[in-house]
Amino acid sequence: MAAAEGESATVDLTVDELAARAGVTVRTIRFYGTRGLLPPPRIGPRRVGRYGSDHLARLALVEELREQGMTLSAIERHLRRLPEEMSPYDLAIHRAMVASWMPDSAVECTRDQVEERVGRPLGDDELRRLAAMGVVTAAGGPGAELYLVDPALVGLGVRLLGVPLSDDSLRAARDVMAHHSSAVARELSALFRDEIGRSSPQDDARVARAKSLSVQMQPLVLQALLTAFQRSLNEELRDAFPPREPRR
Repeated sequence: MAAAEGESATVDLTVDELAARAGVTVRTIRFYGTRGLLPPPRIGPRRVGRYGSDHLARLALVEELREQGMTLSAIERHLRRLPEEMSPYDLAIHRAMVASWMPDSAVECTRDQVEERVGRPLGDDELRRLAAMGVVTAAGGPGAELYLVDPALVGLGVRLLGVPLSDDSLRAARDVMAHHSSAVARELSALFRDEIGRSSPQDDARVARAKSLSVQMQPLVLQALLTAFQRSLNEELRDAFPPREPRR
């Protein structure tokens, strides 16, 4: 899809021109607007909607996330977590960085194919628990039994099937991790943008550096997050379950 990195803030397009520039259909743009994925257009002369560089940047990000396998509902949640004041250039940098950090794309599967990936037959309750964990998402209409499967979460999801936690607790745990990981990602993204802005004077050079820095930092950040989380969890468990004094 055409990118919006170098677009001027003065871009002024009709919906047809926006669709042609972004490489999508007018119907797609209108649909994204109804889902809140795009801000409403500015109303110009003769009540004609006008679109700017912010719409181009947001379209590029939505299409990038879709290509990575995210559902529209997941994209809506992702966009809601972004700061409202992000400029088209900030969105371009964010898109450059998020592309290399996304997990494997979701795969559309029938129920039999889900079971093949899991390695055994699944009961309805087990399928529901996998959905609560975000491992599978219903993709078809009633009776279609089509699912989007996140390959990166299948192994973890199967191991969690036997853990004695309710579906509500699983959903709550997933929401807690999503909330805090998004906060960490947002702050790291701001830090990286500041660093890139100081070292690369041109927009194109900044976007290229963002992609390079993202690839280099990903394994380091993941290892740092894992280590920090393990230490914090150990401290919380020690406080919640202090060792008993030996009996005399």
